[in-house]
Amino acid sequence: MKRLLTGTRIYLSGFQEEDVTAIREWNQNEEVQRLLDALPHKPKAEEDIKKWMGDPGENAFRFAIRLKEDGRIIGYVELDGILWTHRVGWVAISIGDEQTWGSGYGKEAMECLLAYAFHELNLHRLQLTVFSYNERAIRLYESLGFTKEGSYRQFLQRDGNRFDMLLYGLLVDEWEDNVKEG
Repeated sequence: MKRLLTGTRIYLSGFQEEDVTAIREWNQNEEVQRLLDALPHKPKAEEDIKKWMGDPGENAFRFAIRLKEDGRIIGYVELDGILWTHRVGWVAISIGDEQTWGSGYGKEAMECLLAYAFHELNLHRLQLTVFSYNERAIRLYESLGFTKEGSYRQFLQRDGNRFDMLLYGLLVDEWEDNVKEG
């Protein structure tokens, strides 16, 4: 059987106590947070980060993204808001370690997460939102087979400008076709 949570250069795992330091640094990085969250940037306390790292509940799965070479955490992926009756869930990714941006680790992590969602959890549809200014993430999602389904026009304001929030979706058969082609 194929390993679901292991890529070529990364693997997905649970969070460890020592991850708090890295996650706190990412949480204080305005650029990282503005790519991820529509809420105004507000660094979290260590106790809030530890709570977030804990059990996300029965309708969510959250994994640390780690480099195989040294086990270092570079980000996280999550499945959230799963509606089991309908086999639908939301996905998110954050590569907090800026040194690793543009290296393809995010794509590997998402490939693992999608395989887990579709093969292990038997979900049918995954969806996500992304801000229109996050062009790197948009390229990633489209390369994985996600389809733009709509936009929340002028959803948020940053630095005096309005930006759309885009909705992307991926069905299991579209993902399987994309994997076969890739």
